[in-house]
Formats: sequence, C-alpha cells, structure tokens
Amino acid sequence: MPPVAAALRALPNPRLTGLGTGLFATVSMVFLGFVDSFLFGSSPAFFGAMFLPVSAATALWVRTADLVTAPIAVPIAFALGTVPVSGGTGGFAAQAMAVVTSLAMHAGWLYGGTLIAGVIATVRKIRQMGRRQSERDAAARAAESARSGAAVRAAVRAPRRG
Repeated sequence: MPPVAAALRALPNPRLTGLGTGLFATVSMVFLGFVDSFLFGSSPAFFGAMFLPVSAATALWVRTADLVTAPIAVPIAFALGTVPVSGGTGGFAAQAMAVVTSLAMHAGWLYGGTLIAGVIATVRKIRQMGRRQSERDAAARAAESARSGAAVRAAVRAPRRG
C-alpha cells in the first residue's frame, strides 16, 4: 500500500448525522473565526483557507444517508464563522451589515468550500449507488444460478418416461 493511502487510512473516520455535520462545521468555523480574530487580526486569507479543509472534512465524515446535508451545512457554518471576523462595531445592525459585507467580499472562499463539499458528497453518492448496483447484480446472478441448478437437479432426478 502506498504511504499516502496508509496515512489516510490512519485518520479518524467518524460518521456524522445531518445535525452532527452542521454542528461540526459551525463549531469549527466559529472557533477558527475567533482564532483568526485574536491571532491574525481577522485575516480573510486564513479564514478562507481554513474553510476549505473544514468543508472537505464535513463532506467526508457525513453518513451516507445524510450526504445531502454537507453542501448545505458548510455555507451556513461559513456565515456564522464570519461573525467574529467581520469586525462590526456597535449594535446589532452594524454587526449584521459587517457580516453581510464580509460574506460579499469573501464569496470566492464560500463558493470554493461549498463546491468542494458538493463534489465530495456527489462522488460518495455515485460510489454508493455503484456498490448497491453491483450487490444487486451479484444477488441476481446467485439467484439465477440457484434456479438453474435446481432445474438441472430436478431434470436429473425426474424419472424417464418412455
């Protein structure tokens, strides 16, 4: 096995529900927003660059039944994570305006992370559909083989009339 594949297999492989996916992405982005605000002075490059791996991890760790939630949860998490980074001062209206401005100014990161989550979720869904189809095909072949074997055994056992 290649060393990269072995390293990837050593990573954790949790399976999050739809709600867990949203919570994971939101908590991660809000935490990274506070880290960015305190350490880097609200650097959009750091926040956006950290959003991409959070988006990928969210799409990789969601359960197969909840794959559709990953591309929905990551933009919401990005929006909530921009609250500490946006730099709004004053009341609620000023903070909301700063968040909206931040979302507009960093739409590239938002679209990129959402695209990553969407592509990963789509590929996982296509692979799942392929596995299910191959399982159905194998079951159909086994059933056909069992039916034809039973027919041959019945023909061999049947008394000859003549």
